[in-house]
Amino acid sequence: MAQRSVKKTTGRGTASSGPRGGDRQTLLILGASGDLTGRLLLPGVGGLLACDRGRDLLLLGSGMEPWTQAKWHKRVTDAFATQHAKGALVTKALADTSYTQADVTDPEQLKMLLDKAVGPVSIFFALPPAVTALACQALTKVDLPRDTRLVMEKPFGTDAASAAKLNELVLRLVPEENVFRIDHFLGKSTVLNLLGFRFANRLFEPVLNNLHVAKMEIVFDEDLGLESRAGYYDGAGALVDMIQSHLLQIMTLLTMEAPPTLTAGDLRDRKAEILRATRVWADDPVGSSRRARYTAGRIGRRKLAGYAASPGVDPARKTETLAEMTVEVNTWRWAGVPITLRSGKALSTRRKEAVITFKPAPRLPDGFHGSPQPERLHIGFGPDQMRLQINVNGPGDPMELDPHEMVVDFGPGELSAYGEVLAGVLDNDPGLAVRGDSAVDCWRVVAPVLRAWKADKVPLDSYPAGSTGPRKWKETGGDPQA
Repeated sequence: MAQRSVKKTTGRGTASSGPRGGDRQTLLILGASGDLTGRLLLPGVGGLLACDRGRDLLLLGSGMEPWTQAKWHKRVTDAFATQHAKGALVTKALADTSYTQADVTDPEQLKMLLDKAVGPVSIFFALPPAVTALACQALTKVDLPRDTRLVMEKPFGTDAASAAKLNELVLRLVPEENVFRIDHFLGKSTVLNLLGFRFANRLFEPVLNNLHVAKMEIVFDEDLGLESRAGYYDGAGALVDMIQSHLLQIMTLLTMEAPPTLTAGDLRDRKAEILRATRVWADDPVGSSRRARYTAGRIGRRKLAGYAASPGVDPARKTETLAEMTVEVNTWRWAGVPITLRSGKALSTRRKEAVITFKPAPRLPDGFHGSPQPERLHIGFGPDQMRLQINVNGPGDPMELDPHEMVVDFGPGELSAYGEVLAGVLDNDPGLAVRGDSAVDCWRVVAPVLRAWKADKVPLDSYPAGSTGPRKWKETGGDPQA
């Protein structure tokens, strides 16, 4: 094994400018036998290695399950195959990867894992938040390799207080720039597509404000059900799983002011400003939020049991599978514009987009007729696409106005979103990572709604799997496309 530099337990790691071409580094996955690793993380690694420019990666996995090396190798090989990953770096990573059964809350066993590492180490916590905190506590008793990076999935903590406490803990291990609180929903391409669209087009930027925008919706609707994730999801729900993390991050990109540069510092400063200015609409968490849970139904040919009847679910928790809350970004640009964040499971269609609805024209000249609608800008995620709905004169009768659509596809990235996030980690570029203060603020924003729901001040509605949501939501104007 190559010799490593280590830091003292009482010291802190230092930021790195990224690995030189050909230098080997290590990705250590804690929780490597879990669903997240097989479904998202390992395919991202495979795609990254297949198109990488000179990165040499030692991939180490660890979990509580007594997996054989053969079982682990098959998991990695199968995951890489989903990306058609080939090449010398892929072959080398497959040849050298290994799995170790370990208790990641035990300092001695963590030291054993780190002793296998080569070069800078990125520790990926594919673990529940409580176990992540225990593992970090154990790491305070271990000498970490120089330039160690800590990579943490959402949710970061379980509320604002625990997130702040976890921030204090991880900063005892490494500096803030080496902490990657990642959001795999927002890869580099998506972030740059949003910023490029907003700030490179004089046609749009001057009207994205409270003088012209009536409302904004950010929606992540899935046609998947629980999918054997009760162990995590039943303790989180749609609000924590998606709105508290992914959708608030998208909101910051759609509402922040133009950063001076695209460097990590400037980007994260602008996002933090927006989160500090965000609050529940009208300071009314009861009137500004809704929740629901799916019952038995059918999505296409798939028959789904009701959420409450799914294995591992405790119905008494009243965990929601569809969440909606409206916030205000109280800045000069956006004050007074309702921004609705919605995410749900087992719905009829898969829908990932932001919709900006503009205020109607103040007056139409007498003589025009038809069915003009407020202009809407749809920004889709996966695939990234822009659709602009405008009113134009229809064929035949030039006095008739009808809505029509213009469509533009954004440029796809070379990597998957997970691959782009991992590239940032391995290059020690935290531009896509959530900063510590922002992680706390995300919890602060949703805290009033969580308290209202816990106190049963907001009813838990229901909807059949395969529907668009509770019928009465539409009757009260709750359809995001209305």
